[in-house]
Amino acid sequence: MIDKEERHWFVAKTYRKEKKIKLRLDEMGIENFIPFHKVVKEKDGKKKTSIEPVISNLIFIHYDTKGSISLVNEYGFEMRYMRNLEDRTLLRVPDKQMSDFIYLIENYENQVEFVSPDLRKGDKVRVIKGDFAGIEGELIRIRGHKRVVVRLENFFALATVFIPGSFLERIPNE
Repeated sequence: MIDKEERHWFVAKTYRKEKKIKLRLDEMGIENFIPFHKVVKEKDGKKKTSIEPVISNLIFIHYDTKGSISLVNEYGFEMRYMRNLEDRTLLRVPDKQMSDFIYLIENYENQVEFVSPDLRKGDKVRVIKGDFAGIEGELIRIRGHKRVVVRLENFFALATVFIPGSFLERIPNE
């Protein structure tokens, strides 16, 4: 059993095998996450709904470092871990960012939108009222409206729908 303190969220590129890898991880009892969404496609006048990853070729794995590496080296998972650009270690997503991200995807799929990760950094904020209470992120404006962005560094960000300023509190810089 792996100590909870030793587990981290790692990000891996999967080469279009994210569903297969997720199934294997689930069978092994390893926590993982792929953000899925419903996609309606029309072909020959017929509409077909399918569930597809929001971000192709990407899976988030909550495991210890040694075990994560063994998934590739010993178990032959067809994936490559993203690396921190500064020190070349496996890229880790902080637990709070990941839990906020999962919460928004699973509960408010139609109320969030993916935005570019190269947003201008704004004030750190926490939503204190409403459906998004407890979510922390950056305050930005998109199309003239205040939104809170939950960013997974170097990948992408999710932006909430409009949030009134009275629902926000500023988080002091650490």
